Amino acid sequence: MLRHFVWGRVKFSPSLERNGVSRKRLAIPIPAWHGLAMTLGPKNKKPVGKAEKPARGPRRITPSYLENAGLFYLERYASSVANFRRVLMNKVRRSASFHGTEISEGEKLVDDLIVRYRRSGLLDDRRYAETKVVRFHRHGMAVRGIQAKLWEKGVPKDVIAAALEGLCEDGANPDLAAAATYVRRRRLGPYRAEAVRGDYFDRDLAALGRAGFSYELAKKMLQAESVAALKELSER
Repeated sequence: MLRHFVWGRVKFSPSLERNGVSRKRLAIPIPAWHGLAMTLGPKNKKPVGKAEKPARGPRRITPSYLENAGLFYLERYASSVANFRRVLMNKVRRSASFHGTEISEGEKLVDDLIVRYRRSGLLDDRRYAETKVVRFHRHGMAVRGIQAKLWEKGVPKDVIAAALEGLCEDGANPDLAAAATYVRRRRLGPYRAEAVRGDYFDRDLAALGRAGFSYELAKKMLQAESVAALKELSER
């Protein structure tokens, strides 16, 4: 069979010189198809006659599927009753739209599951609200901000009010400690360098306002002369 060759160069080495080969460029035959085979390797070949798999749609709603989905969600996240219902109903609507089933059938399964979970204690709005109130307050969130967060999750207003009562048991203003925490975490006011503190006053004031703190309290926090004065103010 006739083979086509290209010419390549071999690097000269001292061993060649010892064997009587002069120091010059050497040309050796290299199969021309060698480089061609490298470019047409198996990785560049496309399968012939193989259809692509269709995209997998949402699962059909069944009691066991909802049970597994609900437990999986609660293992990862704490949830209020309303938020848990919202999560599962989103699955029900997507499944009904894809499979052509009735939303009301899945809705009944979700309601039955919530009744069982509330009875067993897996879902408890009171415990959820109390946990979130403590966590949000420690992170420097104002009472108004906490109320808004819990309301977004569907926690009833009376449950929110009862959970917030724990922050006001000693008669102190809970927003004082929360505002001091917020200022420390964001490095506002007395935590800024004295040379630029005045330049950032309005910006810091707006940040505290967006966090839910009143104008008077925000101004008092930012006008503290030092970090020590801010801590003393928050402990009153």
